[in-house]
Amino acid sequence: MLEPYFNKITAAGYHQIEKEIEDWKAKRPTLIKHLAEASALGDRSENAEYTSAKRDLRHLESRLHFLTKQLQYSKIVTPTDNQIVEIGKYVSIEFVDDHDQVTYQIVGKQEADIKTNKVSLDSPLGSALMGMTLGDVVTVQAPNASYQVKVLDVKL
Repeated sequence: MLEPYFNKITAAGYHQIEKEIEDWKAKRPTLIKHLAEASALGDRSENAEYTSAKRDLRHLESRLHFLTKQLQYSKIVTPTDNQIVEIGKYVSIEFVDDHDQVTYQIVGKQEADIKTNKVSLDSPLGSALMGMTLGDVVTVQAPNASYQVKVLDVKL
């Protein structure tokens, strides 16, 4: 029998999803009330308010279902205090070709957000960095090209 697959996630990412679920659940009574009010207006076939309220409630339920499944199939990974790149750690790298330096946090794919320098462990950069240590130079196989980065620092 196959073992279930769990998506790795940081504790912060897990709690962020939990908070989003709470926020959506808090909106549910208001949306149900809007649907009831719109339903009371009469003929549903030409009732734009009813259609809109129904769509909003369906969106909420769909999002809640999606987020709940994400939590159900996620496993919180706690990084160890060493110099090895793993999920949850901050990694400072230097691009070998132009010497640009940047620090990324390696996170689960649910948490990835390049705007806040959170890179998924499943991304080309994240997967290339996993398991590397201080001073390592690694080749990243991106979809359109490959490039090299050097690990400058690894922190919790």
